[in-house]
Amino acid sequence: MAKKPFVVKLLLALTLLCGNAFGAGDKIKLTPDHPDRYVVMRGDTLWDISARFLEDPWIWPQIWHINPEISNPHLIYPGDIIRLEWVDGQPVLKLERPGSGISGNAGGLRTVKLSPTTRTTQLDSAIPTIPMDAISQFLKYPRIVDQTALTDSPYVIASSEDRLISGPGNKVYARGIKDEGITRYDIVRRGQVYLNPENRKDVLGYEAIHIGFATVTRGGDPATLVIDTSEREVLPGDRLLPLAEDEINQYFLPRPPETAVEGRILSVLDGLARVGRLQVVAISQGANEGLESGHVLAVYQTGELVRDNFATQRSERTVRLPNERTGTLMLIRVFDRVSYALVMEAERDLRVMDTVTPP
Repeated sequence: MAKKPFVVKLLLALTLLCGNAFGAGDKIKLTPDHPDRYVVMRGDTLWDISARFLEDPWIWPQIWHINPEISNPHLIYPGDIIRLEWVDGQPVLKLERPGSGISGNAGGLRTVKLSPTTRTTQLDSAIPTIPMDAISQFLKYPRIVDQTALTDSPYVIASSEDRLISGPGNKVYARGIKDEGITRYDIVRRGQVYLNPENRKDVLGYEAIHIGFATVTRGGDPATLVIDTSEREVLPGDRLLPLAEDEINQYFLPRPPETAVEGRILSVLDGLARVGRLQVVAISQGANEGLESGHVLAVYQTGELVRDNFATQRSERTVRLPNERTGTLMLIRVFDRVSYALVMEAERDLRVMDTVTPP
C-alpha cells in the first residue's frame, strides 16, 4: 500500500485534533500581550508564532480552524495573516491568505508585524514548525542502532596507496558486503552507548556517527569503494550501513503522547552536560513506548535533598524538595528505544538525567 503524502496525513491529524479540542472543563491560556492579528514573516516558525498567542505553543493544532476555501490551510506562508477569534467562548486561530478571495475585517484588531529573524526560508516555501537549521543534521544522521546492526555490518579494512586515513575521492577496501544490490553506503563509527538509567546493564542503543558516503565500484571480498563525501577522515574499522530511507519532513505536528511515558535525558548531542533552548538531546524512550516525531514532553528536574534542622525526628531531618518543571521538548526523530528531541523551551539549564513526561 502506498504511503499517504505527509501533507495529507498532517491535514487528517489536524482535523482530528480540531474535532477533539479541549473539553468544556479545560481552559486554553493566552499570553497576556497576545496580538489579535499577526502577519507571517520570512524566518518565522509555527512554534514561535504560536508562542505569541499561547502560553503552551504546542497546543496550537487543537485550536486551529481549517478554512476549506484555502488550499493547504495547514501550510502557512510568509505574507499570510493569522487571526485570533472566539467561538463558543474558546479562542480559535484562523488563517487569512491574501489573494485567496478570503478577506478579514481588521476592524479595531491589534496587528503585530515582526521583523525577519536571522533564520530564512525560501519565498515559496511554507514556514516550518521549528527551525530546521537546528535539526537538519539529526534528521539524516547520526542514527541509533543496536549492537547487531554494527557487528554484522561490512567494515573498512584498508585504504588504497597505504593511506592511514582517507577522504573524498580515495579508494577503500571493505569486507562483509554480501548484498550486491546495495551500491551506496553510509560510513559510520560507533559513538556513545546509551544505557537504560534504571538498569545500567541494559543497552538501549548505540550512536552511529556519520563519517561520509561511499559507492561500491567493484564487488568481492574485499570489495572496492570510492568515498563520495566525508565529514571527517575515514579509518580502518569504520562500518558501512545501507543508506537510510526514513521519511524526513519539516512540518512536525506538535501533540502530547497517547500513552503515559517517563524517561530521562541521556545526553546532549554536542557533548555538553547542560542543555538550553534549540539544542538536541537524546532521551530514553522511543517507538517501543509509542512515541512518534512531533510528540511533546515536559522536562522536570529532581528536587534537591535538603537538611531540615527543625525536625524533631532524626529520620526526618533529610527531605527531598518537589520536582520542578524546567522545559519542553519536541521529538524530531524516533528509534526503537531512544529518541532525539529539540529543546523548545527552557526556564533554566536542563541536565542529563532530568525526567521527561507528557506535559
